[in-house]
Amino acid sequence: QGQLVESGGGSVQAGGSLRLSCAASGRIYSINVMGWYRQAPGKQRELVATITSGDITNYADSVKGRFTISRDNAKNTVYLQMNSLKPEDTAVYHCNADLRETYYHRAHVVWGQGTQVTVSS
Repeated sequence: QGQLVESGGGSVQAGGSLRLSCAASGRIYSINVMGWYRQAPGKQRELVATITSGDITNYADSVKGRFTISRDNAKNTVYLQMNSLKPEDTAVYHCNADLRETYYHRAHVVWGQGTQVTVSS
């Protein structure tokens, strides 16, 4: 079954940058939409950005102009370049993917475990 593993989180000062990666592995036939979501302590999980297999992107208003989502379809990997980070960007960042394991499987959403991003002022 398809699995997602995130990497690249860490601690950074305000104004700094981080790049997150999320690689899908296992049995994968196709991946449609891939995305990044985040959850801060005491808050609900929220959308950060999504990208389709045709590279159509969508961003939350709070990250537009600062974050860039991209993907490498050959590697089944999605990236999130985060610039001009703010303390309010502090959260656990999760990636997800709408994927099919084989031609005969229905598409379903798979989530990664998450990676912590901490931005200090």
